[in-house]
Amino acid sequence: MHTRRRATSESGQSDDSLHVLLYRYFFFEWLFRDVNDGSSLERAAAWRFNREMRRYLLIYLRRWAMLVVSSYTLGAWLEQGLALGHAATFFYCVTCVSAAMSMLIVRSWLGLRYG
Repeated sequence: MHTRRRATSESGQSDDSLHVLLYRYFFFEWLFRDVNDGSSLERAAAWRFNREMRRYLLIYLRRWAMLVVSSYTLGAWLEQGLALGHAATFFYCVTCVSAAMSMLIVRSWLGLRYG
């Protein structure tokens, strides 16, 4: 199991930098515990914990799905509306990566739900 402590300032606010906050906004690995470490009781507890935390995967799925829709829309607008094919290519690539991440989240949620 890994636990990470946040550094806090004297006012009690978190000192996380912007890139850490963006990482946590889009990626969910920090929410879950490793089920391969520890004794069998610790692994079972980690599995139960992960199953309880799966509800947050739907929030991450919504974020990535919105990124799929917005990047595809922006890519199509740049390609057809402004005839900027090279700029649109970047947003189409973001769409593909976002769709793949969405499928990974769905697969993880199903695995924790029925696994």
